[in-house]
Amino acid sequence: MKRTPFLIVLCLLAACSTTKKVATVPPPPLLDENTFKITETSTDKTYGYTESNPIRVGNGPKNARRYLNALAGPKGQKIMYTRTGSCCTFKTPLGYGGIGQLDKYKVTWAGQTAPVILYLNMFESGVLKSPVGFTIGVMKPAAAPKKVTTPAKGKTPPSKATASKK
Repeated sequence: MKRTPFLIVLCLLAACSTTKKVATVPPPPLLDENTFKITETSTDKTYGYTESNPIRVGNGPKNARRYLNALAGPKGQKIMYTRTGSCCTFKTPLGYGGIGQLDKYKVTWAGQTAPVILYLNMFESGVLKSPVGFTIGVMKPAAAPKKVTTPAKGKTPPSKATASKK
């Protein structure tokens, strides 16, 4: 009986000593609450298209949506995406019980001949780029609309010549 606590402590120490460290990359800035600001396009044709080279969005499903919201089709078309499920189990200290799975997303846009499947890793983070064949949807937030003023009813606005004499 006295050995039981000792064995439990020994097992816990052994489990902690074998934990693999995973380098994390901070996420890109946000354009808004639901969209990352992505500024680069990958030159790697496998980036996001294969389970061996997933897009590492990290920090859960919200970051997956933020990433996908930043993408556009090859000619700037608005994309639509649907999570089709999980696949491809892998070991990661950031997963549940040391295990993670990739999420598969079906991505479509107007004029597309066939949907694209992208693989996203919501457990580990990396530098985010748009995959080959996509463009970046929004580079910067839209400018605020210019305020147009109209003169009060019955008043004539001063001309430029009159305004410059004041």
